[in-house]
Amino acid sequence: MPLPWTVRGLRNGVVTTRYPRHTDPYFADFGAMVEVRRGPEAAEAMAAVGSQAALDEICPTGALLALDDGGPPEVGIDEGACIGCGRCVAAHPELFGWRRGAETAQLSRHALVAHRGVGSHREVEQVRANLAGRVRILGRSVHLRHVDVGSDGSEEWEIQALLNPVYDVHRLGIFFTASPRHADILLVTGIGSPGMQAPLQRTREAMPDPVVVIAVGTDAVSGGLFASGYASSGGVGGVVDVDVWVPGSPPSPFSILHGILLALDKVPARSAPGR
Repeated sequence: MPLPWTVRGLRNGVVTTRYPRHTDPYFADFGAMVEVRRGPEAAEAMAAVGSQAALDEICPTGALLALDDGGPPEVGIDEGACIGCGRCVAAHPELFGWRRGAETAQLSRHALVAHRGVGSHREVEQVRANLAGRVRILGRSVHLRHVDVGSDGSEEWEIQALLNPVYDVHRLGIFFTASPRHADILLVTGIGSPGMQAPLQRTREAMPDPVVVIAVGTDAVSGGLFASGYASSGGVGGVVDVDVWVPGSPPSPFSILHGILLALDKVPARSAPGR
């Protein structure tokens, strides 16, 4: 008599995503980040809640920004500070909504501030070219070292999911290692608590160059809810040099995978960031 897991496996078939070689509906449809809507109704709502004080009452992390460029009232979002609580969407659905797609990683911190005039296409391409030059010498397989510097544990669950049959990063030549001396990419989660800053720096120094550092989650990007707390350094960017920023609280496994592939210059052209 066949074992139950054998029957279940045959019945389910192959569940592993084909991303990035092929599109994945869950990757494309997942509501990963909040966006500002456009249109007449949104313009009226902006005029009503366009002050910074009003926006701060809605957002617990100050991720909503009142932009003053001399024109009509406009609202921006710092995706690196957004925890995805949805309070803004619930309060003003005519102004805020969920942006579909797990392509959330960016190559610079300021690129996560989603409003016009932040960063140029030339700057983005220059950063991408510099990073691609550094990782070009890496082989077909890369090894990741993960360091938690004050996480609430949610990002760790999403990182662990990369090893399950759905995502299976091993198929892409991506492996985790316990030794920083064998690692090519450093995944950092958490708010950057003072007690973990020195261990994080020692881990980075132990890794052979070239090293790619990825800040995973809003806590690592900006400190999130604890950005102004005594135990937070406001993200890990002030502790180590970060190459790729993956917002989200927590980011989905697809978003983390997108950040890793972006670091390795393996994101398909049709999916390249730069919205």
